[in-house]
Parts: sequence; C-alpha cells; structure tokens
Amino acid sequence: MKNKRFRLLTGFAVLVGSTAAFFAGCSGSKKGAAGKFPFGQVEIQALSGSACTAPSYIAREMGFFEEEGVDVTLVSGDFETSKLGLATGRFPVVNGDFQFFPSAAQGLDIKLISGLHQGCIQVLAPPGSDIRTAKDLAGKRIGIDEIGGSPMAVTSVLLANHGIDSQTGVTWVPFPREILPTIADNGKEVDAVALWDPWGPLAVRRGYTVICDIGVDSLFAGKYCCFIFASGRQLRENPELIKALLKAYRKASEWIAAHPEETAKIVTEKGYVSSPDTALIAQLLISYKYHARHDHSNKLQAKADALYFSHELKKTGFLPAGLDPEQFVEDLYVDVLGDEPLDGNHTESGNAATTALHNRKEE
Repeated sequence: MKNKRFRLLTGFAVLVGSTAAFFAGCSGSKKGAAGKFPFGQVEIQALSGSACTAPSYIAREMGFFEEEGVDVTLVSGDFETSKLGLATGRFPVVNGDFQFFPSAAQGLDIKLISGLHQGCIQVLAPPGSDIRTAKDLAGKRIGIDEIGGSPMAVTSVLLANHGIDSQTGVTWVPFPREILPTIADNGKEVDAVALWDPWGPLAVRRGYTVICDIGVDSLFAGKYCCFIFASGRQLRENPELIKALLKAYRKASEWIAAHPEETAKIVTEKGYVSSPDTALIAQLLISYKYHARHDHSNKLQAKADALYFSHELKKTGFLPAGLDPEQFVEDLYVDVLGDEPLDGNHTESGNAATTALHNRKEE
C-alpha cells in the first residue's frame, strides 16, 4: 500500500513537473516573442491600392517595423474607418493628409507627427470634354471616392482659388474607388473626377485631360500632401510605440528614396498597388520626393505645410471660418522624436533586407 501510494505521488509529481515545464515553455515562447516585438502587435490601415501608401508596404516587407519592435498587420478600410481607428486607439498611426484637419478641428483625438511625401492626386476631365481649366468646373458634377476625403479636399482648394464656391458651385458625387476611375468615361454620371495615384495617370493614358496635378500645380507643388497622424490616446498611453512606428516609417521613406525601382517591383509583385506597371509606379514614387535623409528641416516643413493647408481649407469651408490656423497647427503638431538622433544605419539595414528578400525569391 505504501509503495502504491509512493508510485501515485511520484506519478503526480512527474505530471505536475511536466505540466509546469510545458507552461514554462509557453511562457518562454511568449517572452521570446515579446523580446522580438516589445511593443506587441498592432494594426495599421494601409491597404488602399494606392501608390502613396508605399511606406507602409515597405516598412512591412523590408522588416523596418520588426526592427523597431512592432509586429504590424496591414488592414484595409475607408476614411471613416481610419478616423474611428485613431479615436479608439485601434490604429496607433495612419498615413493620411489634410482630410483629417476638419475632424481634428471638431475634436478628433489625433496628432500630426510627421510629413511623408508630396503629390498623389489628380483632377481630370474625360476624353471629349470641354473642361480644360479649373474655372470650367463651375456647375459641374465631380466624382470622388468619398465625401470629405482627400480628393474632395484637394479639388475644393483648387475651386476656391479659381473663384468657385466648393459647397454650392459644384455637385459632389461619391462612387466606390474601384469604379470611380471609369465612371466619367461616358459623361452620364459625372463631368470630372478626382483620383488618387495610380488611377489618375492610368486615366491620362486613356485620354483624360489633367485639370490639376498636385505634384506640379502651383497651389500644391513642393508641399506635403501626405502626413503621418497618430492616435492621441496611443500617444499618451504608449509614446514609445509611436516613436518606434515613426522611426520605421522614416526608414521606409529613406529606403524608397534610394530604391524607387526596387520599391515599385516589390509593391506590384505583392499586389499592394492597383497596377502591375512597375515603370509607372517607380516614376510616381520618384515624383513624391521622399526624403533621402530626415533632419530638422523636415519638421519645419511639416508644420509650415500644415499651416498653409489650414489657411486654404478655411477658404473652402472645410475648416470653420472662425478657426485660428496658427493655433490649430500648434495644437495639432507634436514633435515625437524631439532631438533624438536617427540610428544612421538605415541604408545598411535596407540593403540587408533587400538581400534577404532576393534570397527568398531564389529559394
């Protein structure tokens, strides 16, 4: 009986020990994952099919998010999804532009933390149209992807600077992004369209007339069209996470500046952009003028461009008539990194990532 009891106790001890070892192993795995991703897993809305969200794709594909300790999943969604995600903290950051300014003015808990790149929207008229200039848009129906979105904001600034009331002088007609590029072909639904890249340049190839290209139009040229916005909640609760993500985006931007053709190849082969034309995508990426290196001047430009567009959007009614643009931008912009230096190894890490990517393709 005593021996039987001893065997039972011994077996129980072995079972407890094995179970403890199992959970210790699981704990060790979690610790290992936490060691690789100290900031855990986050979602970032970036799967739009447009070329201007390339930094999100490259930061993911080239391992820059991983280098900064963040396990990032890219998801799709629209402008309203972005706003809700930022407000709740589901999305710590998003790649957006001055379409977020009205929401911020209305109290949306977001902060502008960096400029990203220049021009990526065109306002176009279909073949055979008598619309040739911005003034010709008066009284016309303009197709956009969503009310309050960036193409609408860009076109509103264009209209306001050519004496057209953007709220009463035209009719805005929203369409799903997948059908918008061709909705003006027959001239029945709309008279003009405002399109993201690459859909704008692709429409031009089909005979569309460029009314405004924000990459070269004097109202927009040389200024950021896209910024990085952070969730105010995440910035307060997880400031180091926001810093890590911004560093990853800077690495991605600098890598794109140095490797536009390779970037185009990656984003087209992976299906991130809605065009298989790598030459076109490379050309667009070069035109966006990504920074070869980030320094203090980039911060100054981000604030200056945010202020410029705050004044312009105030003209259109997108921002309230009583808004003080200077105070608005002062409250909106946050210098997340301050005087913190960059690592100085972006090119090396990018080259290592490129080599790894090529090796995987060959296997």
